[in-house]
Amino acid sequence: MDIPTAKKALKEYFGYDSFRPGQEEIISSVLAGKDVIVLMPTGGGKSVCYQIPAITMKGTCVVISPLIALMKDQVEGLKSNGVRAAYINSTVAAIDQRALENDLVRGKIDLLYVSPEKAVSRDFNALMGAIDLNLIAVDEAHCISEWGHDFRPEYTQLQFLKKQFPRTPVIALTATADRLTRKDIETQLGLVKPEKYISSFDRPNLSLEVRPGRKRLEQIVDFVKNRKGQSGIVYCLSRKSTESVAAKLNHNGIKAAYYHAGLPSSQRAAVQEDFINDNVPVICATIAFGMGIDKSNVRWVIHYNLPKNIEGYYQEIGRAGRDGTKADTLLFYSYADVMTMRNILSENGSNNENVQLSKLERMQQYAESLICRRQILLNYFSENTDGNCGNCDICKNPPQHFDGTVVAQKALSAVYRTRMRVGVNLLIDILRGSKRREVMDNNYHTIKTYGAGAEYSAGDWQQFIQQMLNLGLLEIAYDKKNVLQLTDASEEVLFKGRKVELVRMTSVMERRKQRQSDVPRPKPVRERLRDELFEKLRELRRVLAKKKGIPPYVVFTDASLEEMAAERPSTADEFLQISGVGNKKLQDFGRPFLKAIQEYVVEKSTEGRRVKGSTYLITYQMYQKGLSPEDIAMNRGIHPTTVYSHLAYLFEKGEDVDIKQYVSDFDLEKIALEYNADNKVTPKMIFEKFEGDLEYHIIRLGLSLAKGR
Repeated sequence: MDIPTAKKALKEYFGYDSFRPGQEEIISSVLAGKDVIVLMPTGGGKSVCYQIPAITMKGTCVVISPLIALMKDQVEGLKSNGVRAAYINSTVAAIDQRALENDLVRGKIDLLYVSPEKAVSRDFNALMGAIDLNLIAVDEAHCISEWGHDFRPEYTQLQFLKKQFPRTPVIALTATADRLTRKDIETQLGLVKPEKYISSFDRPNLSLEVRPGRKRLEQIVDFVKNRKGQSGIVYCLSRKSTESVAAKLNHNGIKAAYYHAGLPSSQRAAVQEDFINDNVPVICATIAFGMGIDKSNVRWVIHYNLPKNIEGYYQEIGRAGRDGTKADTLLFYSYADVMTMRNILSENGSNNENVQLSKLERMQQYAESLICRRQILLNYFSENTDGNCGNCDICKNPPQHFDGTVVAQKALSAVYRTRMRVGVNLLIDILRGSKRREVMDNNYHTIKTYGAGAEYSAGDWQQFIQQMLNLGLLEIAYDKKNVLQLTDASEEVLFKGRKVELVRMTSVMERRKQRQSDVPRPKPVRERLRDELFEKLRELRRVLAKKKGIPPYVVFTDASLEEMAAERPSTADEFLQISGVGNKKLQDFGRPFLKAIQEYVVEKSTEGRRVKGSTYLITYQMYQKGLSPEDIAMNRGIHPTTVYSHLAYLFEKGEDVDIKQYVSDFDLEKIALEYNADNKVTPKMIFEKFEGDLEYHIIRLGLSLAKGR
């Protein structure tokens, strides 16, 4: 199997002309039979990395996922694209499972999703041995590591996979994993010299904003009202908060529901279905909500409370804008949230409590930071960057910076000279020349940088080191008692002359005094027309999805609808060029969407607006009513030659137009003899050759017929 075949399948089944960054290389490794580890952010296209090989290779791919609801959504989406997919988990009845197993053995299923509990069961183990297994995909692979943010003990039992099926490639995928977790995934799954692909974690379509935690409810109401009709999630720390926030939103005329583990399973399922099907636009929920939802049109995510770690936060905001179009994220922060979360982590009695507390501290640093928030997130995942993103609250309203190169060099040099064996507090004591016992006993008072930062207070150094962590100049080694480690970036500062900009310690509140209003600016006419058509297409999507009993985003994503609204395709060929439209989608939904677009274009044109493609469609509508080209021309006040040109264009685009009736066989043969696809003959060239004996509109129609031969 090769990449051209994979690209053909991508277009046929998913409607995309090209792979996203990193996908092609990953798929090549899988097709070559190699084990692979994939780190790709939520919405980056991880699923395609195993779905395309599964479709194009002989046999069946087994996908292990802990998210039962996500299995259902993904299988529905795959089936709507014409892919043979199924799932087995605790929700599948025994009789249905037996029928499914028969299909598996007969080779009638390309992709099978299973829960980890099912995957390790004896019966399923035997079934895997009876099928033509071409690939094993382990999704949410960070769950296998105790260093990961969502460790699940049952995942550790998956070690048997590589031992039992040594010749079957394994692809492990996750959206959030630091270096330690990545290493653990490789070891725990027993992967053999795996190829590692770390895609950019950058999600430039997501805006990032942090606000103080005062008057959160009032701020949320204003935020949501300015995004009328959009789907969004408000994440809350407690069950009580989900209910109170939902009640506040409903009281203010915003349709919202709440979701938490204390609700009956039937009620949780109903809330989730309403959200998936766009019946309820806003869900107030604890963090478990959304993990099992492949909903691509979530336009915003709000965190009512501070998350417990950056991995979880990044995964949760990643549930917005999965279709790649603009989405907003908002985090409320207060020190009280930090203390509440510290108490929760301490009371849980986790084996890796120190790790979790350290990660909470990094989350706190993110919220308090005054440097580009995207830099912090990317550097946390070892994607070093020092450029501002322009799409976070810090970049939009930047604080005052100063040249902090010397400050950074002092701290980094001290870490280097202590052989990377000290934590943050001990480093500060060394820099400030403290004589406390731990400094003296380890002879740290003898190193060159001892006391080199005495001019700054301990609080200043806390801020500077926090910024250096966020800039990727330092890392915390959680597996080595939280000591500080140098990075490639820190070596550039110490030895290669790299400059460092740090932020002066100005008040967050002072910086936010000039924050722009959340009220959107008035849009120009062109954008308003596009948005109006988008809303019409979104409503059509909702109606069609309801009839078919599938989520709206399975019909088309918001990104596809936005492209339709911008490009306004009027023919099947043009519609097929829209990203996300494959042959199956064209067959199932092309006609109603094309009709809606055509009607909108004609409607706006008759109102006196100049809309792209309208002139062809008005001609086509009159033609369908039985009017002759001359009558159409007279009604529209245009030349008949223009009408014939419209009909020729529509014919070439595949519309049902009988232009043969306007050209005699004799004239057609003369034109056909002159037509040559290579020399690009023009109507003018033929007109001049026959010295005007053939009219321009006859030549135009004849060329269209010749092309179709």
